[in-house]
Amino acid sequence: MDFKDQIKSLGERVSKLKAQVNTEEATKNAFIMPFIKELGYDVFNPFEVTPELVADIGIKQGEKIDYAIMQNGEPIILIECKHHAAPLNVNNASQLFRYFHTTKAKFSILTNGIEYKFYTDLVETNKMDEKPFFSFDITDMKENQIEELKKFHKAYYDFENIVNTASDLKYTNELKKLIHSEFTNPGGDFVKHFARQVYPSVITAKVLEQFTNLVKTSLNQYVSDMITERLKSALTKENQVIKEQDAALATETEVDSNQTVTTQEELEGFMIVKTILRQKVALSRIVYRDALSYFAILLDDNNRKTLCRLYFNGNKKYMVTLDEQRKEVRHDLSSLDDIFNYSDMLLEVLANYEKVK
Repeated sequence: MDFKDQIKSLGERVSKLKAQVNTEEATKNAFIMPFIKELGYDVFNPFEVTPELVADIGIKQGEKIDYAIMQNGEPIILIECKHHAAPLNVNNASQLFRYFHTTKAKFSILTNGIEYKFYTDLVETNKMDEKPFFSFDITDMKENQIEELKKFHKAYYDFENIVNTASDLKYTNELKKLIHSEFTNPGGDFVKHFARQVYPSVITAKVLEQFTNLVKTSLNQYVSDMITERLKSALTKENQVIKEQDAALATETEVDSNQTVTTQEELEGFMIVKTILRQKVALSRIVYRDALSYFAILLDDNNRKTLCRLYFNGNKKYMVTLDEQRKEVRHDLSSLDDIFNYSDMLLEVLANYEKVK
């Protein structure tokens, strides 16, 4: 699995286990240590991850940070952990504030294993900012958040690169929250900005009240229209791809109908696929169509429900499945038995078709 899949898998694990994780220590073991591991660091190697790093602060001696990610003998990221049910705010980040200026670390993370808040010193050098520049919920991560998190992976960690984008990321996140707030409950200044441009007279309290509702309604309609247009565009593109694939298959079938020879090996592959899928669907619904270049296995004898294609005519044998965007994914086969290695994928393809139905 690539980094994106690993993080999404961890998020699913956290969602499933959180009801059984009842202490802060269990949160560390079940959620936070696996997270550090997915960032490429060996949690059992103190040269990479040091648990309970001592950070003496003035008269406070022997204070410890939960984890410190190390590089060349120095901490680069400090991690303070809380129980997964505990809220994350400035008050329970007090230890991080104290530790931050006593070490050479330039990044710190406050987390309860579900929420992660990343801090640095954008406002004042060597003093941790009160607001995080990056935050996310690992059980509901967006694609762009995973790409930002990837910068902290051991294989890609580049201090200058992260710092150069941290400021933009911080203000972008704050602006998104502000936009969400204004869309949900438009403020007076926000409403006046639009009302002045369309209303020809003085903006009185009554006019402001009227336009507050109008602006909110207009914003909701605009967002709805934009989503509808994007869905239409996506559906049009998908239908075009399907039509092209159907046309190509129909042409190939027509042209090659007299030349196609269904081999015993293809039939054996077909039987293996039916064996895998029989636990979820009636065997009568799984059929094949043989073309000159490949052997297609379909659900309900429908070109738009391709379960897989077997390419057995060349020197190298392989199987192809279609992802949700109907892009081909190739799986090399050294023998027919290798088809069983892709059982979960075939079942997932089938489940997607059944879900659409």
